[in-house]
Amino acid sequence: MKALQVIDQAFRTTTEEQDDTILWLTQSMRGAGGHLTVLLSGHGVYYATQQQTQPILKVAGWAQTQPANLPRDLSNLLESGVPVYAVTEDLEERGLDRRALLNGIKAVSRQGLVNLYESVDQIWQW
Repeated sequence: MKALQVIDQAFRTTTEEQDDTILWLTQSMRGAGGHLTVLLSGHGVYYATQQQTQPILKVAGWAQTQPANLPRDLSNLLESGVPVYAVTEDLEERGLDRRALLNGIKAVSRQGLVNLYESVDQIWQW
């Protein structure tokens, strides 16, 4: 079974957690032999251009000492064979330059999504 993980929300839990939940889930499923592809759309395209870790969150006397490192997480996915795409029009709408995409992430137009969606058995929208 091939599954497309569509991530359209950005920075959900990445301030207080050490990773994005869906990126972590995708990496875990890939490690278990899953055939997955990631599509960053909507606000999720911000992940495709991140260059640094999330800032450390401090609340009262507690600090998140291992903040999310989205560039590393995406790089790990790519290295493990998970293709990662970002929607071109969503990048443009947010003023993000597609030349700033992390190495290995491919831009895909909204029109090109048809082929991407047809290449998988299931689509999981997050």
